[in-house]
Amino acid sequence: MPYLSQPSDLAELFPNEDPYRAKQLYQWLYKKPALNPSSMTDLPPMMRSSLEGRLWPFEVEIEQTADRGATVKWLFRAPDGAAIEAVLMGYRNRTTLCISSQVGCALACSFCATGQFGFERHLQAGEIVAQVAYAQAFLSEKGLSVGPRHVTNIVFMGMGEPLANYERVEEAIRRIVEDMEMSPRRLTVSTVGLVPGMLRLAENPWPVNLAVSLHAADDELRNKLVPINKRYPLADVEAAAATYFENKGRRVSIEWTMIDNVNDTLEQATGLSSIAKRLGAHVNVIPLNATPLSEDQPSPRDRIESFVRHLRSLEVNVTIRDTRGADIDAACGQLRASQA
Repeated sequence: MPYLSQPSDLAELFPNEDPYRAKQLYQWLYKKPALNPSSMTDLPPMMRSSLEGRLWPFEVEIEQTADRGATVKWLFRAPDGAAIEAVLMGYRNRTTLCISSQVGCALACSFCATGQFGFERHLQAGEIVAQVAYAQAFLSEKGLSVGPRHVTNIVFMGMGEPLANYERVEEAIRRIVEDMEMSPRRLTVSTVGLVPGMLRLAENPWPVNLAVSLHAADDELRNKLVPINKRYPLADVEAAAATYFENKGRRVSIEWTMIDNVNDTLEQATGLSSIAKRLGAHVNVIPLNATPLSEDQPSPRDRIESFVRHLRSLEVNVTIRDTRGADIDAACGQLRASQA
C-alpha cells in the first residue's frame, strides 16, 4: 500500500527495480493519480501486477451519486474493517472534497452521526492523502457532471475531529501541499474547538483556513451540544481563533448547524454576531442533517432565513451553506450509520 509509505521511501517497496521507477511511481501517486495500476503505462508489467489490490489503503465498499451527478460519496473500507467516508462536490467554478481524519469521533457532539458511534482509531496520514488521490483519479478518469476535473478545494470536515489527530493531519497537509502541489489556501481544517490544536495549527508553516464549529453562543447551551466545551469554553476558543487570525492573516470561519428549537433563536443570533464581529469571521449557517440516533431536527426554512436576516442586520457576513446529497447520506457519518 504505497500511500502508507513516505514518498521518499517508495523505492523500498521495489528494491529490485531501478531507482527511477520509484520516481515514476511517485508521479502516479501524487501528481496524476490513477484508479488502477493498469493505467500506469510507463511502469513495467511486474510492478503494475504487484500493485494490483494494494494500490489503495482501502477498498471502495459503496459509491453513490446525487444532485444529477454533481455529488459523489464513497464509503471506503480499510483492511481492519474501519469505515472511511469522503464526499466530492462539483460546482461551476470549483470541485470540493470533504475528507475524514478519524474513524468515528470521541467528542460526542449531540447532533453528529459520527460522534454517536464513538471513536475507533485515528487515520494514518497516508489514509487521509489517499482520499484526495482517489478523488483526483476519479475526476481525471470519470468526472462529475459539473465543475473542474480536479480537486480545487479540500475540507477536513468529514468523520472525526482533525485536531485530535494533529500529527497525522499535519503530515497529510504537508503531503497535499508539497507533493500534490495544492495551495494551502485551498485547504480548510474544521474543529469544534480543541484549543491546543488550534494554537499548534497557528504555528505551522501553511496558511490553511480554519473553520470553528460553534453551534451555540453561550457556554450553557454549548456544553450540551458540544461537550468538549466544558474543557475549552467559548472564551478560550475565541481567543485561540483570534491568535490564528493574527498569526496567519486568514479570516476564520464560524460553522453553525441550525437545530430546530435549540440554537435557532434571535437571541442566539445576537450572541453569535458579537463573537463573529470580534473575530472578523464569516459565518456559515448549515441546516442540520438529521440522524437516526438523535431526535434533533433541522430548523424550518423560514426560521433559518430569519436567523440569517438578523445576523445581516447586525453587519455579520453570513452564508447559508448549500446542502448536498441528502438522498445518499452525504453528511459525515451518515452513510456509515446506514450500514450499521
